Amino acid sequence: MKRWLYVSLAAVAAAALVTACSGGGKDPAESADPGGSSAAGTPAKKGDITVSVYDRGNVPASEGKIESNRWTKWINENGPANATFVPIPRTDPGQKWNVLFASQSAPDIVNEFDPNILNPLIDQKQLMPLDELIDKHSVEYKQLLKDYPALKKVTTGPDGKIYKIGRVLTTIPLNAMFIRTDWLNALNLQVPKTTEELYQVAKAFAERDPDGNGKKDTYGMALSWRSENVIDGMFGSPGSSYGLVNGLPSRAFENTRAAVEFKKRLYDENIVDKDFANDKNGTKARQDFLNGKIGIYPVFVSSWFDFSVTDMQTLKKAAPGAIVEPIALPKSPAGEYVPELQNPIQATTAINAKTKDPVAAIKYIDFIDRLSTGRTLRFGLEGTHYKLNERGCPQPIDPEKTKTEVSWAGDFAQSYSHLLDPKCAAYETQYNPSVPEQKAGLDMFGKAKKLYMDPNKQYRTVTLGEHMPTLPKEMQTTMNTVSKDINDIWLKSVLRGESYSVEQAYKDVLSTWEKAGGKQIDDFMIDWYKNKKDSSFLMKDLWDTVAKQSQ
Repeated sequence: MKRWLYVSLAAVAAAALVTACSGGGKDPAESADPGGSSAAGTPAKKGDITVSVYDRGNVPASEGKIESNRWTKWINENGPANATFVPIPRTDPGQKWNVLFASQSAPDIVNEFDPNILNPLIDQKQLMPLDELIDKHSVEYKQLLKDYPALKKVTTGPDGKIYKIGRVLTTIPLNAMFIRTDWLNALNLQVPKTTEELYQVAKAFAERDPDGNGKKDTYGMALSWRSENVIDGMFGSPGSSYGLVNGLPSRAFENTRAAVEFKKRLYDENIVDKDFANDKNGTKARQDFLNGKIGIYPVFVSSWFDFSVTDMQTLKKAAPGAIVEPIALPKSPAGEYVPELQNPIQATTAINAKTKDPVAAIKYIDFIDRLSTGRTLRFGLEGTHYKLNERGCPQPIDPEKTKTEVSWAGDFAQSYSHLLDPKCAAYETQYNPSVPEQKAGLDMFGKAKKLYMDPNKQYRTVTLGEHMPTLPKEMQTTMNTVSKDINDIWLKSVLRGESYSVEQAYKDVLSTWEKAGGKQIDDFMIDWYKNKKDSSFLMKDLWDTVAKQSQ
């Protein structure tokens, strides 16, 4: 965090050249040259390592393959090691990792987000403890650990040793609830503050012709895919995870029952799309919203810029008078909640226990974690792909060129902490306030942050999903199976009207959970919380990190 001043790639190369020629016998980790220098002044020999990289199938044919392209070449020319890249399918990385480790052909550097993949590898002694390696041979990451102590909580294994490398990101809301305030004004209604008021407003939107076209062709609320997650969270339902009830982890089925009762009410009274259950990815709900046919839109926001600028322009073409605002999640019987938030402290990387050159591996990670490297892999080369704007942040010169040559390269910088470049890490920098549509989008995003980044409200799970403990394999298999069965029961109660009540579904859920051995999982989670909560990343750590970011 001390090295916020950006240094151009040309300057870095020049400094590296001077250092390489000056000799002096420095430790390579302390040298300005990424590869280090020998005491005789000649470049130190680079080690050979293998590095995983997600394969999303998005590399243009003209650019090569994810394992061989302009950026793999750039990394090897500028980095401290000779890296061979191993593609990992992003759609199902777990299966690929199982094969690689079982055949003892897993790469040296394991870039993987999923703790349910990394944590079992720690238990199996397949990953290397990193404490001594970081202490003796790291510069960049060692400093990051000092600046953000919460990183150690996230990257430490059960034995108290560090096994993972983490990164620090800006925290933003991932979910939100939007409302058509022009419809509120048309019907002389107020922004709903409680779940009962939310129901009444949604009912009015569906029945009282809020768009004034003389037809009953509007939905009060979206109810599909991530919309359900937002509604569940509003009632304090942890979904397939655990929330805190009376100070201990709980599946909180009673909270889920209240959420399901709410959804069933909307469904039975034709306030939502009756075919919502078949809208598996939310595409139909999104289209209805953009066509001006949905009044309340709980949704996962994959890109705030795209939603608040691009989608709003699309909506205004269909409904020129549309005004959309984010609203706080209305208070439910369980209390007031914030929606899901971006994880600010994320474990991303590990080193294979069988790595032959661990020093080369940690130096490679340090190279990736540098500001200059992270900027290059995220934005391209200065003067070729971007120029610095008035804030000193990268701005694409030719968006199409950037899309073709750079947009897919971010996974090479998986362990890079965006907050090393704090003035450019803020999501707000994506907006140009001088453009009216973008100024409106920036205002929307700012309002959402103020509403949802509230430490005084509850979070529906014990902690962010990536920081929940990993269940033993047998329990995880049980959890996966029984969670699907339970979700099917809840959905059936929404769709079947009076023939299958929510109360009966609740009883069936409790029975299904008990028969599947749910108490054993409950006991595991409670034991973890009682004994490991002080060393785990919980919501207090999140809000402490957010406060540090704001500074």
